[in-house]
Amino acid sequence: MSKQDFNQMLLQNTEFLKPFAVTLTKDHEAAKDLLQETMYRALANHDKYSVGTNIKAWLYTIMRNIFINNYRRKAKQNTIFDNSSNDFLLDYNQSTIDSGAESSLRMKDVQQAIHGLPEIFRQPFLLYFEGYKYHEIAHALDEPLGTIKSRIHFARRLLKEQISRF
Repeated sequence: MSKQDFNQMLLQNTEFLKPFAVTLTKDHEAAKDLLQETMYRALANHDKYSVGTNIKAWLYTIMRNIFINNYRRKAKQNTIFDNSSNDFLLDYNQSTIDSGAESSLRMKDVQQAIHGLPEIFRQPFLLYFEGYKYHEIAHALDEPLGTIKSRIHFARRLLKEQISRF
C-alpha cells in the first residue's frame, strides 16, 4: 500500500475516532489532543499496518493505548495543581511533632492500665498484643477459642474506659 493510499484511509476514518476520543476523555479539548496524537502515531507506524486489517480497529487500539498510558502517567505523577491566588494556604496543614517525653508518659499510662487488668483478661491480652493469633493463645492457655476472644474483647473495653480518663 502506498503512503498516499494509507493517508487517504486515515483521513476517511478520522470522523469515527472523534466520538471515541470524547468518550474516553470526557473533555473536547483533551479529545482533540488525543485524536492528534493518535493520527501522529498512526502515521509514524505506517509500516506496522498490515494491508487488509480493519483500519478502524487498528486506530481505536492506538487511541485506547495512548489514553491508558497517559492516564497511568498522570496517576503516577499524582500532582495537584492549585490555580488559586491563596498560595500561602498550600502548607497550612503542617504536621506537628509530639515530644518524646509526652509520648513516654502516655505509654506508661497505657502499661499501667494493662497491668491493672484482672489476671484473667491481662494474660490473653498481653499475648494478643505481642502478636499471637487467637488459636495460638487458646492452645497455650488451654482454653476454648471463644473464651479467649471474649476475654480479649473485654480487656480492650476495660482499657478503653481507663485510658479515656487520662
